[in-house]
Amino acid sequence: MEQAEELKMGNLTRITNFFLLGLSNHPKLEVLLFCIFLVIYIISLMGNVLIMILTADPFLCTPMYYFLRVLSFLDICYTSVTIPKMLINFLSEDKYISYVGCAAQMYFLLFLGASECFLLAAMAYDRYVAICNPLRYSAIMNRKVCLSLTLLSWFSGNMVSLTQTAWVFTLPFCGSNQINYFFCDIPPLIKLSCINTSVYEMQLFTATILVIFTPFSLILLSYIYIISTILKMPSADGRYKTFSTCSSHLMVVTLYYGSGSLIYLRPKSTNSPDSSKLLALIYTTATPMLNPMIYSLRNKDVKGALRRIG
Repeated sequence: MEQAEELKMGNLTRITNFFLLGLSNHPKLEVLLFCIFLVIYIISLMGNVLIMILTADPFLCTPMYYFLRVLSFLDICYTSVTIPKMLINFLSEDKYISYVGCAAQMYFLLFLGASECFLLAAMAYDRYVAICNPLRYSAIMNRKVCLSLTLLSWFSGNMVSLTQTAWVFTLPFCGSNQINYFFCDIPPLIKLSCINTSVYEMQLFTATILVIFTPFSLILLSYIYIISTILKMPSADGRYKTFSTCSSHLMVVTLYYGSGSLIYLRPKSTNSPDSSKLLALIYTTATPMLNPMIYSLRNKDVKGALRRIG
């Protein structure tokens, strides 16, 4: 096996590439995992591309479907940052990733992940306006506002990603270059640092609270108003139909925020490598694959667009 390139720095050794241990060390199991994740990747790509095509239908030119199209685009990029490299590693003994490649992978993962957090908040605001202020919906959620919310979510994600990636890769990595993970993420990487990272871990915890709970608080506030409005509706059928327009978004929020929170906010004592990998698989592979299914199976408009194409 090729040895990691190393540069001597006094009594320390600076790591210039990393070895991804992945999900399994058993060759036969890795072939099976390759097949499973290849199928997942294909389903995820096809599902999200289909959603982008369907939501371009003239009958679906509303802010809700515009945001859904942006979400699908983010999911395509998100899975493409991790799964192709993971598939290559399943069939190769050379599981190295360069220092620059690792930093780039982390940057795009954090950028896309944080952007999706803020985009889900924008989608909740859209549902709030549609249900609580229906007469002013078109005026409030105009094209300019939708584009501004999208750009704001991307800008926020970019700032979070730049800051976190820069902080991680200013840490000195020395000794082992083995990352007990299947992609470059913050928790497994800071374990390789040869300095005390307690201050950085506290900063990471604080940043995670802000990135996850700021948009989540906005989502929660939106749904408090939404549920309050729905409960005031006189018709049970009307309440059901109105709430059904939010149910898909709520399911995606639960999956995405739930798995992300468990990864970055769990105490160290319960943060085992195997459980972390399982949770990471949920938000990096399962959620992007399930999003198109959740939105299409529970949405009559999307089904109608699919029939028109067919």
